[in-house]
Amino acid sequence: MDDVTQTDIAIIGGGLAGAAMAASLADSEYSVTLLDARPWPDSPDLTDKHQPRVSAVTPGTIKFLKTLGAWEQIPASRVSPYTRMHVREADGTGEINFSADDLRIDSLGCIVENHLIQAALLAKLNASVNVRTLAPTTVTACERLRDHNLLNLSDGKSLRARLVIAADGARSPMRDLLKIPVRAWDYHHHAIVTTVYTEQPHQQTARQIFHDEGVLAFLPLSAAGPESEGQHACSIVWSVQPDQAETMMVMDDQQFLAALGHRSEYWLGDIKACEQRFSFPLRQCHARRYFQDGVVLIGDAAHSIHPLAGQGANLGFQDVACLSRIIKQGDRELTDPVLLRRYQRERRPANLLMAGVMEGFKQLYADQPLPIRWLRNKGMHYAGQWPLIKNELVRQALA
Repeated sequence: MDDVTQTDIAIIGGGLAGAAMAASLADSEYSVTLLDARPWPDSPDLTDKHQPRVSAVTPGTIKFLKTLGAWEQIPASRVSPYTRMHVREADGTGEINFSADDLRIDSLGCIVENHLIQAALLAKLNASVNVRTLAPTTVTACERLRDHNLLNLSDGKSLRARLVIAADGARSPMRDLLKIPVRAWDYHHHAIVTTVYTEQPHQQTARQIFHDEGVLAFLPLSAAGPESEGQHACSIVWSVQPDQAETMMVMDDQQFLAALGHRSEYWLGDIKACEQRFSFPLRQCHARRYFQDGVVLIGDAAHSIHPLAGQGANLGFQDVACLSRIIKQGDRELTDPVLLRRYQRERRPANLLMAGVMEGFKQLYADQPLPIRWLRNKGMHYAGQWPLIKNELVRQALA
């Protein structure tokens, strides 16, 4: 029994949702153990270039990160506010523009590298007295006993936890261990992500272009690294069919930049350079229930959506804020189904709604007959002409 330790709450996964969950419970009455399969990252080197994985965090998410004391830990020089968003259809007449000025706010959100958000959250945990971290380690088995779960770990030790929170990603091993059913489908698209440097400045504008093969997004970045000058760095997310992705990944940089410039219609002039490219398949997955046997799912373990609007990380932070608030109410045992059902009742419909909206956009902008294409162009055009409708759309996305 010397190899069995005890904790009130075990959080599996130290990514954005898991680290935020631990930070939200820092200095609470509960003992918390955060586990991750990877070693904890070193403190970020701000002389390095941008990392390829970024998030478009909304004002609502920024407010939440401030309550955790994490937002101030992110270097301001690596936070890129965007004040405008331009969405258009390739080879069509439909386009719509959103502006922070129209909403009387400072910005529509900020583009931030994921590893910087994670580092800020882990820095918060280092100062906490009730949170300990274990990494690298994985859970090999989970057994539900009378009032706790017994987790067997890859290092041969065990952890006894009253509540287990699974934040271990879209292909969650904890969800699989519990055999929680999911509704999942493959988009038959791959996302290519990288950082590019453009001839013209991005002017703090996020840009998306829809085409029959997928979606291309340019997300404005702050200056970083010796190759970046002012507002000339952007993170791109380009969804294409798998055979196209395979072709693009073996192109040399000049071939890739030429293809990217053509597809972007040279919004920002020539694409001058790019960093290493990465590609991953796109799929949507949603758990049919968010809790079972003293284990509750958050973030991508509960739901993953198309990166069309960059809402995945924001939905995960909303899960964390909701579950943390319910846990801290302290009116029931941690694993009481009534308590966990409150979380599921609040978050599952909201996440399903966003998943449905993203799927609708994906289907609408797939290769469609000419009449459908005409109708969607007109719909986008008229939405842009009605400020009340347009501003309500963006207010919902900024929550």
